[in-house]
Amino acid sequence: MYNKVIIIGNLTRDVELRYLPSGSALATIGLASNRRFKKQDGTNGEEVCFVDVKLFGRSAEVANQYLRKGSKILIEGRLSLESWTDQSGAKKSKHTITAESMQMLDSKPSGDESAYNGANGYNAGAQNVNNAPNYNQAHSQSQGNEQGNGNIGAYPQNIPEINIDDEDIPF
Repeated sequence: MYNKVIIIGNLTRDVELRYLPSGSALATIGLASNRRFKKQDGTNGEEVCFVDVKLFGRSAEVANQYLRKGSKILIEGRLSLESWTDQSGAKKSKHTITAESMQMLDSKPSGDESAYNGANGYNAGAQNVNNAPNYNQAHSQSQGNEQGNGNIGAYPQNIPEINIDDEDIPF
């Protein structure tokens, strides 16, 4: 069977971090995801889905360090059912998401960005800055390319301009 969940939402509370007896980190977050739609009568409607998410290992520690109530994130994981018996003896259950990956979608915080960027590739815009070239470094390399020193991976300076009229587009 296939069990995959992809959800974008905002944290409903601060991250709750604890460590398992094995030493592995476990973070629990509450996530709210909104859906806006048009009703049959033409008015706008909105529904909100609230779900708990469990993060393990380094993802849990990163979430605890950088996320706060209201932070926007994208979670990929699997849906699981938790069952328990409450104090009165009644059986309870709820669905949770066990995260396999997390991406932060908020803007970078103003201030010390170096700590934010170094967080195992988690950063604003869900891009991995640890693998992305530094623009200033690449720009200086491209200056050298024009002089013929052969640096690879730099941004080209002479990008041709393409003019497309509306009539050229086939759709």
